[in-house]
Amino acid sequence: MPTKTVQIPTPDGQADAFAAFPDHGERHPGVLLYPDALGLRPELEKKAGELAGHGYYVLVPNLFYRHGPAPVFDLPEHIGEEARPAIFAQLMPLVEAHTTERVLRDADAYVGFLTAQPEVGAGPVATIGYCMGAALAMRTATAHPGQVAAVAGFHPGFLVTDAPDSPHHRIPELTARVHIGLAVGDMTPEAIGELNQALDAAGVEYTTEVYPDTIHGFTMADTDAFNPSALQRHWDRLLPLLDRALRNSGS
Repeated sequence: MPTKTVQIPTPDGQADAFAAFPDHGERHPGVLLYPDALGLRPELEKKAGELAGHGYYVLVPNLFYRHGPAPVFDLPEHIGEEARPAIFAQLMPLVEAHTTERVLRDADAYVGFLTAQPEVGAGPVATIGYCMGAALAMRTATAHPGQVAAVAGFHPGFLVTDAPDSPHHRIPELTARVHIGLAVGDMTPEAIGELNQALDAAGVEYTTEVYPDTIHGFTMADTDAFNPSALQRHWDRLLPLLDRALRNSGS
């Protein structure tokens, strides 16, 4: 499985990113995969490689490239609960600095780079995100409705907030198929209802689902939140979504 580190030109500099893609020569549908707040690391590279094995070109950007190349700070091989306070003390200023304006500038650069790769086909792309990356995937999909045909978010953060620029306010512009896979307690029933109402109003095909017996972060095998059966459920939802949206199989 070919993998490489690439540099994506952005209005604010060069974003380093990880790319994985099939090892045969033809062109493949593109997938932009946004990491969780812990950033680009081996766990995200593993997910990209698995998706590439299903026939996709997968691009995983370093969200915090303005602060340095990945890893922006050292992470343990397994991110246990005891390590999280110190990690998040370093991390939160980076998250807070990642404003909506920056997110949208970066999204333009990432989508443009992805679609220009010689290994990527001419059709639509998908955006996927984990934790805070789910909001970035949604923002990218609503900002690029003509290019993004599928959006998926898992154990999402910040999808529905009280802020005037909450991602859910842009959903009327969405044209993509959607799956949102929630951990128990990720969003209140009221917030889920608000999200579903926005998706209904957009007239898009979507599913929102609370995965049973999960906590926030359930897809990440390098954390204590990991739940193997929920990770499999995530693949069982994600792969058919991508296949239908990007390969035009089925209705």
